[in-house]
Amino acid sequence: MKPALQRGLWLWAGLLAVLLCLLFLPLPVVARRVSMGVVMVMVIPGFIRAGRRPVDASALRFTGLPEEPYRLPVVLVCGEKADWPGKSAVYQTSQGCWLRVEEGRELRHVVRELLWQRPAWAGQLAVMVCVNPQQHVYDTALASRLYELRWQMSRLRQETCQAVPLLLSCRIAGQAVTEPVWQAALPGEPVHVWREGCAPCSSTYWTAQDESGARLQQQAMLNSLADWFSQYISPAFTAENPDVPPVLPYAVLLYQGRAMAGLVEDAHWADWLRQRTTLDQVAGWVPAEESVAFPLPDFVLPLLPKGHALTPRQRVGCHALMLFTLAAIAALCSSGWHNRQLLQRTAFDIRHYYAIAMRDSEPKAQAVAVLRTHMTQLDNWSRNGEPLRLGLGLYLGGRLRLPLLNAIKNYVPPLSPPEPKNAPAPKIIRLDSLALFDVGRHQLKPGSTKVLVNALVGIKARPGRLIVVAGHTDDTGDAASNQQLSLRRAESVRNWMRDTGAVPESCFAVQGYGESRPHDTNDTEAGRAANRRVEISLVPQANACQVTGATPVSPALGDALTPTMEK
Repeated sequence: MKPALQRGLWLWAGLLAVLLCLLFLPLPVVARRVSMGVVMVMVIPGFIRAGRRPVDASALRFTGLPEEPYRLPVVLVCGEKADWPGKSAVYQTSQGCWLRVEEGRELRHVVRELLWQRPAWAGQLAVMVCVNPQQHVYDTALASRLYELRWQMSRLRQETCQAVPLLLSCRIAGQAVTEPVWQAALPGEPVHVWREGCAPCSSTYWTAQDESGARLQQQAMLNSLADWFSQYISPAFTAENPDVPPVLPYAVLLYQGRAMAGLVEDAHWADWLRQRTTLDQVAGWVPAEESVAFPLPDFVLPLLPKGHALTPRQRVGCHALMLFTLAAIAALCSSGWHNRQLLQRTAFDIRHYYAIAMRDSEPKAQAVAVLRTHMTQLDNWSRNGEPLRLGLGLYLGGRLRLPLLNAIKNYVPPLSPPEPKNAPAPKIIRLDSLALFDVGRHQLKPGSTKVLVNALVGIKARPGRLIVVAGHTDDTGDAASNQQLSLRRAESVRNWMRDTGAVPESCFAVQGYGESRPHDTNDTEAGRAANRRVEISLVPQANACQVTGATPVSPALGDALTPTMEK
């Protein structure tokens, strides 16, 4: 895959993860920030590493590979292959592609390099192990190589996550071979004979078509080869081993040709053949001296799995779609969880509201305040649209509006207690002493009655009100004399009111303050004149002005205050 496509895929995955963390996942603020950091830590290194070659580009061993997309099977050939057709490691036919692997122990590394070049080929790979018995002297060396290939195959299947087919090929040669022939044994099927240009047939039919007996000798040789193969080759892949799992072959391919290169004198196959059969006495089983390349079994390629043949852009699109699908599933699950939480939380608050008695005014008011908060939130979402974490077609807020409205309408607020009326401040009537008395005297002057009547029209004697008469002087003279003078002047005004209005004496209180409570400064004449005064006020007092007997309380002396009244 091209580096640009890989980096684009990493960016797409990071964007989807960020949107999930910010908009959908039910995470607190701290956890959301931590998850964002984790996403960045994963995406940024992946973006940087995207497109880097896992192997050295100059060391690539496969050149001339088919371009993507390529649907046909790709077979890696290990083992004896001195007769490989051509000089290149890649041999392509109309049925598939053959790749030569020089060393079987490098099979995993070769596949890793190949998949880096063609990532889509993982599902169409197969491995063919070639064993030429006429090229081996000791069976122990051959067994160790086969066990190594077994381990490589098991690891290869784990790394690719594919059931990579294993083909086992065995080849022999002889002088009297009438025609080169392949025999293939697939699991659960009889042995078939494959010849170039002919349809496959059974081995019995093939031998019966030759009256000279040459094919019968070939078949006997192939049967002996099959016995040797099942005794020495197959167990190396299928026998139980606690370290490596068994690798069952997909097909066993036996070939007999006229000549073979690289023969070994006194090969293990020849010894085994002499000990168990008399075929060494049959003319023509010894290989010829000339070297002829064996053909590759193209007939087996149509039986192998083919690839999906997606272009790199299509693969990236599939991966991007898969990531989007996973993100959409996570978003839907998160939206469902948020809606479920909203439903449970609101239902709990509604039940809690109904569980509180109406007489418990304070808890009831708090519960209905919570319901009003829910209602305000639902109204806001109804006008402006619900948030994404509750959307995606799973929003349940519409179901909650009617129960909330019914609960809020059910609320009856408690009657508020009457507000306490503040007692009015006592009304004070201030009279100038010089208008009522002569200097230094406490007897009322003639003509002062008019002043008293005009000033006292707002005074009303009633139960619970005390008429307080207080006298004040300036600081001229002795303080004790001033105090006595102010008291006597207050008594004179009290006596006039008592006698004139027939108000009981219990309605009055007389006080003389002298010069102790000046109304203004005594440094000026005007200030001293303001300090020489008599003040009359009504003060609330329990049991005040209570009259026993036939003498009634005086009616109101007036209905309005004069402009000189102060508060």
